Order: sequence, then C-alpha cells, then structure tokens
Amino acid sequence: MDDVRVVELKAEDLPIFKKIRLESLKMAPSAFANTFADWSSLSDEEWQSRMKCHVFVTLKGQEPVGIMGLLPQLGEKRSHRATIIMVYMRESERGSGLARHLLQVVTDFARQIGVRQLELNVNHSNARAIRFYERHGFETVGRIPAATIEDGHKVDELIMVHQLDEKSPG
Repeated sequence: MDDVRVVELKAEDLPIFKKIRLESLKMAPSAFANTFADWSSLSDEEWQSRMKCHVFVTLKGQEPVGIMGLLPQLGEKRSHRATIIMVYMRESERGSGLARHLLQVVTDFARQIGVRQLELNVNHSNARAIRFYERHGFETVGRIPAATIEDGHKVDELIMVHQLDEKSPG
C-alpha cells in the first residue's frame, strides 16, 4: 500500500478519468444509471465538462483502480449538500480498505468545502454497496421506483444520506 494514493483529478488527467470511468461502466454495468455506450462516444470536450465536479481516483502506482465523484449542490439553501456519484472500485481491490479510504478522502474534502450532508443513489439489489455505505454512516431515506430500465426490467434505486457533523468520522 506504499504506492497507493487518492488524488483529485485535474483537466490534464483526462486519460486517467476516461480509463477508470469506462472500466467502471464495462465491469459493473448494473451499478450505474449510464452505460458504457453513453460515455464511450463522448467528445473530449464533454469528458472535460464532466470533470467539473470533483473527481477523485485511487491510484496504485500510476494505475487507476477506483473512482468517486462529489457533486456539490448549488444555491444558498442547498450548498450544505453534495451527491456522491460514479463510485467504483476494481474487483481485485474490493475488501482491501481502498474503498473506505477513498470515501474518507472524499468525505474530508466535502467537510472542507462546507458540505454537511452527503447523498447518493444505489441500485436496490447491490447489497454489498448498501452494506458498505451503511457501515460508513449512510442511511436509506427513500426509494426511487423504476429509476432505470435495464434489459427491459425496472430497477429501483435507494436514496441514502449521511449527515456530517464536525467531529464524527466519515
């Protein structure tokens, strides 16, 4: 774990973003509302615009193995909220603590920019992800019926929220 680090991607990191995002969509298609086809045909300009949210990547050496985005809400009344998006950890790294570390870095960053509530949506059948989020302070507050249609089947998403206070760990 000496050569493992979490970094926030910058514009010049576009190749890293493309690599891990396309891998995530290919390897875990049911985990996302978007598909590999949705993203693989994007122009570089569109990729760059999607990096305007805060995108964090776990790197082992120079190899991206995980990704998590943070999309802060806009406006005075909602600026205390942010949505976690694009969550993925390479299968070979799951259970290693890297996902926990990535979430901690994103949570710490969120606190630094004034976020007090993290939100996310997760496929209702993704029990492993749901348990992970629950272990880290998220609770289910709602359900979106038929949030996506996958292979002709309606897929619900759970809405999960984590209230951050100044003292508690993420």
